[in-house]
This record gives sequence, structure tokens and C-alpha cells, in this order.
Amino acid sequence: MTNRDSSTNNTKPLAGFRIIEFAGIGPAPHCGQLLGDLGAQIILVERPMPPYPFIERRGKKSIILDLRKDQAVSAFLKLVKTSDAVIDGYRPGVTARLGVGPIECQKINPKLVYGHMTGWGQTGPWADMAGHDINYLSITGALHALGPADAPPSPPLNMIGDFGGGSVYLAMGILAALLKAQKTGQGDIIDGAIIDGVSSLMGTLLSLHALGQWSPKRGQNLLDGGAPFYRCYETADGKFMAVGSVEAKFFKILLERLNIDAAHYGDQNDRAQWPEQHKILESIFIKKSRQEWAKIFDKTDACVTPVLDYLEAIDHPHNNARAIHRKEGLYIHPPIAPRFSSMEEQDITPLASHGADTHTVLKEIGLDDEEIDILTTK
Repeated sequence: MTNRDSSTNNTKPLAGFRIIEFAGIGPAPHCGQLLGDLGAQIILVERPMPPYPFIERRGKKSIILDLRKDQAVSAFLKLVKTSDAVIDGYRPGVTARLGVGPIECQKINPKLVYGHMTGWGQTGPWADMAGHDINYLSITGALHALGPADAPPSPPLNMIGDFGGGSVYLAMGILAALLKAQKTGQGDIIDGAIIDGVSSLMGTLLSLHALGQWSPKRGQNLLDGGAPFYRCYETADGKFMAVGSVEAKFFKILLERLNIDAAHYGDQNDRAQWPEQHKILESIFIKKSRQEWAKIFDKTDACVTPVLDYLEAIDHPHNNARAIHRKEGLYIHPPIAPRFSSMEEQDITPLASHGADTHTVLKEIGLDDEEIDILTTK
């Protein structure tokens, strides 16, 4: 752990750690946001071109370094000496060709943790190929499992791949490697691949398959909308309720609240009856509005909740009670997660301004005004 001023983050668990992030989009900057939210100082190394002003930039410092120039590479390596980790979201080999890859960085800072974030990984026949979240999901088996049986697979935004299997797993890897570095004095190089993370997330599905309880056929399984007690139902106002009454004791409450006779409905887990049971529940939910159903199921253990859009979610009472969303300027900020009992509540920090911290950061690592002028002059 590097000693540095962290007075604004002194109750956060990662206060005192400095992490360099090569600016980009997708899972790498989200990983930086997660670590920064927990107190790490994140230094964005940016290109001269202005970036997209995404929320993932919050709380970070921004410096502009054109790493095609030798002076910029030298400055970057000086920054590495005072840092604990690097987040690299480029394709394999890019930073090495620039002279700032893991080997070059760990020569001058053996304790450094260097985290790669890619879709396909650092090795394999597709390692150098372009791709997006939908492509990475497509070869893990996850994408095929999503969506109704009578339609193409449905991409789940980019949450399962980029963020679920990508940034969160890389953050976990960086934290584990930082713990190792504290104990051994030796850093590590992390191959964070979205296809690895997503495949790891599929353990439950693969377990159910091994037990004969999951089929590759979409829309016919326990958790993919095939079961009448685990899917969404349209309401009278064209909105939806989410039903997740998997356990028998919760399913019993569902039937009671819907005034359905259990004997008439049939065995919850008899798959032969599922098509007819779908129709029964559809015919009932369509009779009332989402608000009416939400009131009927509020604070029950039926596991039935309203399906909100992301703007409606801001005003839901439970979300409000936990102060999940914070409005700052144009942005609705997601929360700092997870929460720690030792962390004081703090204001959302502003988004990094492109290059605004270049002079301050470079001065801190020992560059003089003349050297900084050379780096910042086009």
C-alpha cells in the first residue's frame, strides 16, 4: 500500500491505494469506478481526444499522455513507481508495444498488480479479434439461454458480460493480488477475460443440467420464463409484474393472494401442466393494474414485485429508503456498493475533467515545469 494523502476518503477501505487506468469504455473504466468508489485514487491516463463523459469517470483524476512519445512513456513509468495497480482495457499486446506493458512496469515496481481486461482473454485463437458483450456471451452458452422460446436470444444489455463477467471479476482479481503483494512483496499479472467470468457465473445452470433439471431449449426451464411461477405477467395498464414464487411456501402465498384454488391449479412442479398454468396466471394478472397488484403483494413473501423502468426505480420507496440513487447535475448516479459499516456517507464526487489533473499529478511524481510543458504541448 502506498502512503499518500487520502483525507477525503479516510473511512473507505481502499484509501491510500493508487491505481492507474488506461482510459476507455466498458468494463475497464467500470472496474476503476468500483475501486475508486471504495477509496482508491484512480489516475486516468487519457489520449488527447476528449472522452465520453460517462458516470464511470466519477472521482477519478485525469492526465493526458500521448504514449506514442518517449517522454510520455518515461512519465508514465515514473507514475508506476508510486502506484499499486494498473487497469489495461486494450487488446492484447497494445501496451507492451507502447513500452508500458506489465513486464516494463513490474521491472520498476515489482509489487505492481497489472490487470488486463478483454473479452476473449490474452490467449486463444480469437484473442486479437474485435468483439462486444453480445459476442462474448454468444460463445459461453449464456446468450442462448436468454429470451423466449419462440424468438431470437435476447441480449441482456451489457450487464452480464461487460460488468458481471468483466469488471466485477477484474476488481476481485486486483483486490486479491493486492493482498498477495502486501504479504509477499510480489505483484501479479491478471488475465481478466469476459468469457471466463461469464462462464464462472454459469455454475448454477451447469449444476442443474447435471442433475437433469435444465435443458438447452430456451424458455422451458426453471429460471428462464419456462416455469409459470418464475416469469413476468402483463397487467391491465400494459405494464408488468415479476413473479418469483419458487419455493412452495412462497408459492402458497401467491395462490392465496390471487384467490386461486390450489387443487384446481395443480402441481406447481408438474411441467406437463405448465402451459395451462401459464394461461391461468396470465388471465388473472391482466385484470388489474400494476399499481393494484403491487399493493396486493406489498410486504408479503410471495416474491411478486412490480417491474419498473430505470426512471421509475428512482422513486420506489425501498430504493428511496436506502438512498440508492443520487442526482448530480445531468446524471442519476448509481450507489457505492457494497456498503461498509466503517464508511461515512459521502457526497458523489464529480466526473474527471479531461486532462484537468495533468500538471498536478506529474508535478507530484517529480517532473518539473519544463518537462510538463513538453508533454502538454501539441
